[in-house]
Amino acid sequence: MHELVILGTASQVPTRARNHNGYFLRWEREGILFDPGEGTQRQMIRAGVSASRITRICLTHVHGDHCFGLPGVLSRMVLDGVAHPVHLHYPASGEDVVRALVALATPGLDLRLHPHGAQGSIAEGLEVRPLLHRIEAYGYRLTQPDGRTFLPDRLAAAGIAGPDVGDLQRRGILRGVQLEEVSVHRPGRRFAFVMDTAPCGGAEELAEGVDLLVSESTFSDDDAALALQYRHLTAGQAGALASKAGAGTLVLTHFSSRYEDTGVLAAQAQDTAGSAAVIAANDLDRIPFPPRRSSRPGGSVDFRG
Repeated sequence: MHELVILGTASQVPTRARNHNGYFLRWEREGILFDPGEGTQRQMIRAGVSASRITRICLTHVHGDHCFGLPGVLSRMVLDGVAHPVHLHYPASGEDVVRALVALATPGLDLRLHPHGAQGSIAEGLEVRPLLHRIEAYGYRLTQPDGRTFLPDRLAAAGIAGPDVGDLQRRGILRGVQLEEVSVHRPGRRFAFVMDTAPCGGAEELAEGVDLLVSESTFSDDDAALALQYRHLTAGQAGALASKAGAGTLVLTHFSSRYEDTGVLAAQAQDTAGSAAVIAANDLDRIPFPPRRSSRPGGSVDFRG
């Protein structure tokens, strides 16, 4: 199951309706928590997200609204008896802050620290790119391996069914039938998380061709001067990022408290987003992944490759 759970959508100042940042991604067998700001532990309870599901925590940078909820989340995991390793990824320049936050948590968790100081792969299927903010910041990109989509009509014509389908998948050929004859290429799912940043090449690389793009949208286009000053994106810039990258769905978040109606921001983003669908996130939203992309829609069976 692939699903994004929105735990908080505020930027620096929370509101009555918006908690500080927090995003939980169900991805393959992993549960990845991004940027847990204050109140994340409580938001997880409200959203029905168990702390025991977390396998990785990814911090874009160490401003408080993106990491001050970390000690509480870690302590809750200890209380719940989480026994599996938990991997914490963060910019190397934030080492002192992260160490201090971790020291506040209840001991007893197998927490493994993974600082990064340059772009590249940091775990299987997970990579980072630098963003352009007031302190060192990185965005995250997840890529699922490509696979094959089997075509039932061609399988039937070839007389392949049941366990034989799995054998063909593993071997690439079965009884003279090539895998390519009864299936089509299916790109793996792709996800990008772009938080506090001005427009930059790193954000564009992260967003390239993703199915689901989570992007900050701190300011309205009318407040572009503020966005430039504080190195954030406007709604229109977030939309343009999605359009240029060919993203499938754009999820806007990290809203300034000055905007009560995020529909205005969604409209500005949609104006520049091209074919990308635009969602202005609300706290506790659950956003499913868009359907898999394949070269032949409908009437097909997905297999990992």
